[in-house]
Amino acid sequence: MKILIINGPNLNMLGHREPHIYGSKTLDDVNNEITNAVPCEIKLEFFQSNHEGDIIDKIHISNVDAIIINAGAYSHYSYAIYDALKCVSVPKFEVHMSDIYKREETFRHVSVLTPACDDIFYGKGVQSYIEAVFAAKDKVLSK
Repeated sequence: MKILIINGPNLNMLGHREPHIYGSKTLDDVNNEITNAVPCEIKLEFFQSNHEGDIIDKIHISNVDAIIINAGAYSHYSYAIYDALKCVSVPKFEVHMSDIYKREETFRHVSVLTPACDDIFYGKGVQSYIEAVFAAKDKVLSK
C-alpha cells in the first residue's frame, strides 16, 4: 500500500514558523515521526510545495492508494486543489496540525477541501497525520 502525503505552503518552515502553534519540529522531523509510527507495509511518499500548481500536478500524476493533504492556507480558498482532489478516485484525507476551529475566525474555520475528502484530522500536531494514515489504510483495505 502506498500513501502520498502532500504538504502545502509554509509547511517547509515548520520548526521556525510560529512554534507556539506548530511546535519546534521541522518538516523532516514530522515526516520521520510519521514513518516510524506506521507499519512497514505502508509505503509513504512525501511531497511539499509552496506552489498551488505543483500540488495540483502531483495529485493528478499520483499513482497511490490514498492521499493525505495538509494544504496549509490553500485549504481555505483553493477550489483548484478541491477540483484536483475530486479528479482522483482514491481515498483522500485532510490534515491540519493545529485546530483550525480555534484559530482566526475570519478565514481558518472553513476549508473548501473538506467536501472533497473522506475525513479530516486536526489539532493534534503530528498525531493528526498518523491518524490519517491509519484511516487511509482502513479505507483502502475495506474496498
